[in-house]
Amino acid sequence: MTTSREVPALARASDLLEALASARQPMRASALAERTGLSRSTLYMLLNSLEARQWIEKRQGGFIIGVKLFELGCAYVHHDGLQAAFRREASAFVADHNEVVQLAVLDGAEVIYIAREDAQRPVRLVSDLGSRLPAHCSALGKALLASLPDSELNRVLPKKLIALTAHSSTQRDTLLSELSKVRTRGFASEREEVSLGLACFACYVGMTPLGKRVAVSTSIPLERLTRRRESTIATSLVRLASKIGQALH
Repeated sequence: MTTSREVPALARASDLLEALASARQPMRASALAERTGLSRSTLYMLLNSLEARQWIEKRQGGFIIGVKLFELGCAYVHHDGLQAAFRREASAFVADHNEVVQLAVLDGAEVIYIAREDAQRPVRLVSDLGSRLPAHCSALGKALLASLPDSELNRVLPKKLIALTAHSSTQRDTLLSELSKVRTRGFASEREEVSLGLACFACYVGMTPLGKRVAVSTSIPLERLTRRRESTIATSLVRLASKIGQALH
């Protein structure tokens, strides 16, 4: 829905792109018309314009997000040196621990994954680049939420905290208590709150020169964790976050 200050054509194009981004397979024009409510003439005009700019592409009788839009999106992590700093420091962490490292930003009450350095051994993740998770039940989200002043925290947290698994915390008081502990110890953690069988540890990196609030994390299967290894991972992650933060300033 547009507001009085929006450009209608841009709002319609945004609705169209969001529909395509949420689809797991090419969407036909008829499905896009039903999803967006756009008239046939407006829909085809937008499809032609977006395809000409490679923002979308035709595939299997439908449309998908195009390579040019991916290229533009990647610029988000390039402008302030975030991508270079993350890759350099995360590769060292992976070499030492052979575990994945992820980078995310806070967007309201959600985290968005924007970069990842994979390890040699596989791990089942839900952190596809560009994917979102509720901040209150992910380690990355807790690290980022803990960095906010109380006034901002109260503003962004939803009234109802949803559960992703049976282990997800949905009590606001419990979350606020945990965030207080995160501020004290310098890192956040969660066990099976996002994905069964996985534990995650995260640290707040800081604000980039362009004002992005970012954090790093690692996700590890429970069978690879011991109390001693948890301590080692947490210590290394704090060091990693500090190095990335220093490289950005």
